[in-house]
Amino acid sequence: MLEQALDLAEEQEYDEAILIYNKILKINPNNMNAIIDKATTLQRLGKNSLALTLYEKALMNEPKNIDALIGKGSTLHAQKKFSNAIEFYNIALKIDPKFPVALAYKGLSLGEQGKIKDALSLFKKALSIDKNYDLALISKQKALELLKSKR
Repeated sequence: MLEQALDLAEEQEYDEAILIYNKILKINPNNMNAIIDKATTLQRLGKNSLALTLYEKALMNEPKNIDALIGKGSTLHAQKKFSNAIEFYNIALKIDPKFPVALAYKGLSLGEQGKIKDALSLFKKALSIDKNYDLALISKQKALELLKSKR
């Protein structure tokens, strides 16, 4: 069922995916994959408050769950709470200092705060770990363009 829900979410059939996640969670309310994946799907629907509630539930059960940490951070970022988002990326980076997603997402939040050089450094670090990471590649280019335009 979890795979089916993931497939539906990938096909942007979010409401149908949510229905399946609800079925999974009715059977097993502490299924971490279902909790986190449902939160991610809710976030894609723009239901950030509901997503945050689920990420918090996941983190109460597993405080070092890196997917829940990144998810909560990205939801806070979407709510323009950049400093709060960075706190969760930092926790994730303490668990795995070479996690390119956490590095790039932290870079995005720093960039939103106007800290372009710091953001650029994180995008480069993410790319040193995964040279094909699209988000870091695109963000690095934008950061370089911003720095060039400021000169």
